[in-house]
Amino acid sequence: MAKTSSVEREKKRAKLALRHRAKILAIKEKLRGLYVEAVDPNANFDAVYEQVEQLQEKLQRIPRNAHMTRGRRRCEITGRARGVYRKFGMCKSKIREFAMLGWIPGLRKASW
Repeated sequence: MAKTSSVEREKKRAKLALRHRAKILAIKEKLRGLYVEAVDPNANFDAVYEQVEQLQEKLQRIPRNAHMTRGRRRCEITGRARGVYRKFGMCKSKIREFAMLGWIPGLRKASW
């Protein structure tokens, strides 16, 4: 079992990321538009650059843990952070254990 504090920290990060998700996506969408506008030869580069800087500052003011990339996939049962399969949401040891008990339909130990 993983430390309870580690598991709780991940839960807290996930909640924070959900809360700030819309704000982050809106800022990034505006930035993408400005980057496309900056490539246009007729655009006023100084004005575009100033807007880009302002949006980047807004993005930097958001807490680090609010970004989805800070999260880590953990086993639903043990909380283990390594060897976690996306399809099952469990670590490799628990998948093996449950497969041997026949609790995962269609999954069996390879034999040839």
